[in-house]
Amino acid sequence: MAMKPSLTLRLGQQLRMTPQLQQAIKLLQLSTLDLQQEIQEALDSNLMLEELSSDEDQTDEKAAEQTLEDYDTSDAGQTEDSRLASAEDDGNENDSEADSIELYDPELDGDYQQDTSEQLTSETISEELPIDSVWEDVWDETPPMNSQSGAGGDSDDDYIDTRNVVSTSLQSHLEEQLNLRRLSESDELIAMTIVDGLDSKGILTVSLEDILLSIPAEYECEMDEVLAVLHLIQHLDPVGVAARDLRECLIIQLKALPEQTPWRTEAITVVSDHISSLANRDYALLIRKTKLKEDELRQVIALIQTLNPRPGADIAPSSTEYIEPDVLVSKKKGRWTVELNPKSAPRIRVNQEYASMIKRADNSSDNTYLKNNLQEARWFIKSLQQRNDTLLKVSTKIVEYQRGFLEYGEQAMKPLVLHEIASAVDLHESTISRVTTQKYMLTPAGVFELKYFFSSHVNTQAGGEVSSTAIRSLIKQLVAAENPKKPLSDSKIVGLLAEQDIMVARRTIAKYRESLMIRPSNERKQLV
Repeated sequence: MAMKPSLTLRLGQQLRMTPQLQQAIKLLQLSTLDLQQEIQEALDSNLMLEELSSDEDQTDEKAAEQTLEDYDTSDAGQTEDSRLASAEDDGNENDSEADSIELYDPELDGDYQQDTSEQLTSETISEELPIDSVWEDVWDETPPMNSQSGAGGDSDDDYIDTRNVVSTSLQSHLEEQLNLRRLSESDELIAMTIVDGLDSKGILTVSLEDILLSIPAEYECEMDEVLAVLHLIQHLDPVGVAARDLRECLIIQLKALPEQTPWRTEAITVVSDHISSLANRDYALLIRKTKLKEDELRQVIALIQTLNPRPGADIAPSSTEYIEPDVLVSKKKGRWTVELNPKSAPRIRVNQEYASMIKRADNSSDNTYLKNNLQEARWFIKSLQQRNDTLLKVSTKIVEYQRGFLEYGEQAMKPLVLHEIASAVDLHESTISRVTTQKYMLTPAGVFELKYFFSSHVNTQAGGEVSSTAIRSLIKQLVAAENPKKPLSDSKIVGLLAEQDIMVARRTIAKYRESLMIRPSNERKQLV
């Protein structure tokens, strides 16, 4: 079969995303922390961008708003696709736009700025100075400490950073105590091996046989020596650390109590011989085996509950994650208002000094470099503005839908899906998903991720709908009000919700209960 070239005509559709659209989508889905890093990278790589300081932002708000490329508020009604695609058209504008940027700069505009040397007057510097005095002793460029700051001069912005100190780990805490003991070289090696085998809860995860085998043969260690060092570590602070299981951990803590402690002996018996029945809350079996009365068993259990089953957890290092909300919601004059958090993203603008260096008819490499950076800066600033507008628009609609939650709490949460918000703000569902992921809203009830306000629905017998968030709230209330001696089972909760015309299956109740970290009914049973 002969092969020869031919011409064919094919029709097809392809999605071509411009760099401007890709950048806008990327900024849209970034969290606050990632956005700050992205802005910092843009500031470092593009000389046309500069960040507005807090003083400039407050004293010249009009100039700061003008840096957002004369954003036309009439475009707020456009769809997201048309607004994001408009970034491509900006790239074809005349390069003379660089001359149209007018920013306030005291040095460029010729405004007077006081020279720091004028602050050195005869009143601030004495005519007779010590012979060994130096200039730094007379004039310190360090600004005066804020009167609202603490003794260390920490500002509010450094409040979080100064408290992110490294905490002491469990291993270092035990090593400090072992260093105060006069241990032999072999005992010290055994102790370090035991300490290294502890998990974050303080439980020993290595068998004693493995510890003995890890000791070099020249030390001639035996199991009795390993047990002695283990017993020493178990009575360090915190007591019960390095226990091999929960039973041993509780017994060590009980034996460390004074002998005159009420119910100490009975508690040791319950833990050592009947810990499985105690874990299963089989109180009838415990009463029969221990020969204790119900009131006596209650006091024994109360003593056991004062112990710490995870002695190392309180010392293990933990880091606190701080969330900076993107949206602020407050009630003013009887109406709920939504505004963006000004601290969530730094204010940036085009550097007027560098922009004024661009020449219209110059095609040199330096001038082309400045033009490209100016165009990228404009695209970046406009993408940031589009991100803020989309976030504010979506958050406002969410607040309109969930006004009942803000007024009355979780029980008034309405069912809401992404499609409803997408239709209301004329955006695609994928855009709503990007906007609501890792974005947080500060309300009078607390800080919530925007995803929190979206939930599925459950039908009622009357034909209405109830959100899954409201059902979870009802489950928490029912469990909190239950009789500790006879906790509510999942089937019983289904019946109680049915009395409120809410049709929920038992497996759904079990799923919601597990998501709320509520234990099953047999594990919630208590002696009152």
